Amino acid sequence: MIFQNTFKALSDPTRREILIILKDGKKSAGDIAGKFEMTQATVSHHLSILKKADLITEEKKWKYVYYELNVSVFEEVMMWLSQFNFKGED
Repeated sequence: MIFQNTFKALSDPTRREILIILKDGKKSAGDIAGKFEMTQATVSHHLSILKKADLITEEKKWKYVYYELNVSVFEEVMMWLSQFNFKGED
């Protein structure tokens, strides 16, 4: 995993919101775009960055594209972050 791409993708609030939308399951690009007041092209750009970071996967069915979370990447990030278990110890 390349954390640089992961954290770059997570740094944008729109991309974080897309991930929250996808936590309940697979959604089409149109469903995702419908949640935002921005162009389809802008949403596609955000989805592309999330895909590059492997935070989401895409599946093409007929003329639609569906996106879902790549849970294994989230697990890897959580495992890495867990090593910083701050408990207020000196």
